[in-house]
Amino acid sequence: MTLAHYSLLVACLLPVVCAGLAKAGRFSAPASQGGYDNADPRAWLARQSGRRARANAAQANSFEALPLFIAAVLVAHSLGAAQAWVDGLAWAFIGLRVLYIAAYLSDRPSTRTVVWLLAYLTCVALFLTPVWA
Repeated sequence: MTLAHYSLLVACLLPVVCAGLAKAGRFSAPASQGGYDNADPRAWLARQSGRRARANAAQANSFEALPLFIAAVLVAHSLGAAQAWVDGLAWAFIGLRVLYIAAYLSDRPSTRTVVWLLAYLTCVALFLTPVWA
């Protein structure tokens, strides 16, 4: 397995981390007192605000980013792109997505947008890597 393959696993874990951040600290309180409601988790998350709501939104966006990233890595691999470039771009994507989540949680929308765009462009670069590297 390559480093880029391992980055796929990390990318798949990022939404789970975001979900944990959205729910953290609310497991011990009863649902009737605003605690996490495992019987109806989506409705509970929809009622959240502030940092919890942003963590949930980061979770949704992390899931949305997965298909393009997975496809980009697999296409780069299947077309024989230079492995160092594929690995570097894949881990750049992971780093940028971690920064994206941090910007989301800390309520920095402009920073979040720029970081989202950079992560998106790493996927585009992965698709194009077989052509130039």
